[in-house]
Amino acid sequence: MYSHQLLKPDGRKLTLYSRYPIGNQLEATSPSNEPVQANPHLRWHPLRGEWVAYASHRQGRTFMPPPEYNPLAPTIDPNFPTELPQGRYDVAVFDNRFPSMIPTAQNPPHTIVETLPANGACEVVVFTQNASASLSSLELSHLDLLLEVWGDRTRELGENPQIQYVLPFENKGVEVGVTLHHPHGQIYAYPFIPPVPARMSAMQQKYYQEHQRGLLQDLIQQEIADNQRIIYQDEDAIAFVPVCARYPYEVWVAPIQPVSSFMKLSPKQRLGLAKALKTVTLKYDGLWNRPFPYLMAWFQAPTDGSAHPEAHLHAQFYPPYRTSDKLKYLAGTELAAGMFANDALPEEKAKELQAVSVNLQMPISA
Repeated sequence: MYSHQLLKPDGRKLTLYSRYPIGNQLEATSPSNEPVQANPHLRWHPLRGEWVAYASHRQGRTFMPPPEYNPLAPTIDPNFPTELPQGRYDVAVFDNRFPSMIPTAQNPPHTIVETLPANGACEVVVFTQNASASLSSLELSHLDLLLEVWGDRTRELGENPQIQYVLPFENKGVEVGVTLHHPHGQIYAYPFIPPVPARMSAMQQKYYQEHQRGLLQDLIQQEIADNQRIIYQDEDAIAFVPVCARYPYEVWVAPIQPVSSFMKLSPKQRLGLAKALKTVTLKYDGLWNRPFPYLMAWFQAPTDGSAHPEAHLHAQFYPPYRTSDKLKYLAGTELAAGMFANDALPEEKAKELQAVSVNLQMPISA
């Protein structure tokens, strides 16, 4: 992996990554030369026992798509390409112009509940310079690089003593709220462990203390033995519809042998995850021969300085679809009670995904 760091005219950091050497003549660009004016803060939610971020400057952020958005011919935000410099590289990572958290946040307002400066980080990860591409169309070596990039960002962000958790994710498709159509994801680095990872970590810690093995490690072995919901498997990686799927077409991707974070992956495990990632996204797009919307989130060990032998790096895909013509939105029971009601059995949806034929080596036309 090759990398090159630059500073944008507005003061934001930009890091370029590539499978090939990167020239030194690249110039960082930005839609504006004005420094980012952001001072987000956190407020404590006493009933839920969790922090809520407030970033009112985000009301002025870029919003796409227009009402006539066509998912088969997306409109590209004309300002977004100016975030990317001209040159030969594969992946670009830069600070979000409209962050919900920022390392320099200070002086939170006084309210009737506890407040803190939102001392985190929000980065944009552009997967490729090809505006018509997606994860499913990238070469395996490019996906392998992306996994390595997520590891490098986890290392750099996690070295900040303020940061307790690093979460890479992708919102794909207008159906799940994407605001830009250039293929990209984000990384949020939190000054606390967010509620969902904290709850999963607590369950994993409890299981590890009782069994001296990882919870997800054993669940994966049970999925392999059951052999009903597996979407992809090789010696090092697996993708499957979990037996406890909350969403139709939900898929988890993980190394079979547990590693705690992207930084711990071996080259062989990274390649296996790249194949699993490409297989899943190709199958999603092949279900109805159209771009398939989803939220992809990667869960790994906290960066809180403690050992986490219970942690098992993995991705969870949350697609919103219920059927080919109806979207599955969260309803009262999911949003208010936190109990999910799935209208389809995981085994049924796994069969649909298993039936989609894919070719990992065939280039996908734009």
